[in-house]
Amino acid sequence: MIKLAVNLSMIFTEVPLIERFALARAQGFDHVEIQFPYELSIEQIQTQLTVHNLGLCLINVPAGDLMQGGNGLAGIPGKEIAFHQAAEQAIAYAKALQVPSVNILAGKQPHDADLLPCLNTLASNLKMACQMFNSHGIRPVFEMINGTDMPRFLIQNIAQAQEILEAVRHPALKMQYDCYHMAMMGEDVLEGLQENIDSIGHIQFADCPARHEPGTGKIDYAAIFSWLKQSRYAGYTAAEYRPSQASEKTFAWKDKYFA
Repeated sequence: MIKLAVNLSMIFTEVPLIERFALARAQGFDHVEIQFPYELSIEQIQTQLTVHNLGLCLINVPAGDLMQGGNGLAGIPGKEIAFHQAAEQAIAYAKALQVPSVNILAGKQPHDADLLPCLNTLASNLKMACQMFNSHGIRPVFEMINGTDMPRFLIQNIAQAQEILEAVRHPALKMQYDCYHMAMMGEDVLEGLQENIDSIGHIQFADCPARHEPGTGKIDYAAIFSWLKQSRYAGYTAAEYRPSQASEKTFAWKDKYFA
């Protein structure tokens, strides 16, 4: 049984974030995820989750200036204190809102920095985050993001993610596997899931190449969802796409694959 969720940062953007919880419930979702929930207070989010009987399954650690075109935090030498503070803020939200997993964005290699120090900084920060999150029963995950959408991102493909897992060597740390990003990187999306499922803590999906809802691109979601339903994967699987039209008109995939 797939635990399905919808991303409130990319879907239902026709209305402010605080109004999107109701729309998720109206579409039949039991779980939501939010990339960066920090524009709302913990109390505001808790009220929406309670009123609409929803669970919040994933948030991101604040990523500094990454989403504004900067390099971010986690893999940037010299920003270790800022990353620690960001991780503490994420823990405060995750604890209060009972969020099971928190995603850590690696960040981008600065133009004036060598790759190895960035990867060493990332591994060190992930080790620290594992200890911090694990003590609160929160699972840390980290994401591979394709280099077309985000050039110089430190972790772009499955092989690089496997290397980070090997470097960190903490059982709590898992990959966040975004099917869209993997398709953009030329990975076989289904094969990547099948070969790494025990190392995956969270799954996201959108079609490729336009990052719209399933059925608008080239990814074979019939095969992917069919395999996931019978697999041993126990995490959440979240729709994280840019709607090709009004959000409420983009859920034909839900009826097709999950009715």
